[in-house]
Amino acid sequence: MPNLLVRKYLLPAAIGWTLLIAVLCLVSFRKLPSIGIGGADKYIHVVFHFGFFVLWFLNFRRPDNFDKMMARVFLASLLYGIAIEVAQELFTATRHADLYDVMANTTGAFLAIAVIMIANYYHKRK
Repeated sequence: MPNLLVRKYLLPAAIGWTLLIAVLCLVSFRKLPSIGIGGADKYIHVVFHFGFFVLWFLNFRRPDNFDKMMARVFLASLLYGIAIEVAQELFTATRHADLYDVMANTTGAFLAIAVIMIANYYHKRK
């Protein structure tokens, strides 16, 4: 029963997280105080795409499509990150496309893959 309850909320959570990424990446935050950590926005991109990958993967994974879903969600994360960067360049005055953001997004997705594969390995051992 708890598994069904969790699965019920996965799609809304994945959609909400995806929309949150778009809003936070496309809205200007220039009036907010600086964090003071060099490259802090890159860490945020890693977290964004780590969450993106985990939520979408958990939403669509099945025992028979584990590897295929890994590849599809990775591709979706990559394309979504690129689309956000293009949107920043084309549709905002205060944001610009950044290749390093795409690299941070990819890092977040790779970290999610690593965590999921490790969790899957230990789950199978039980």
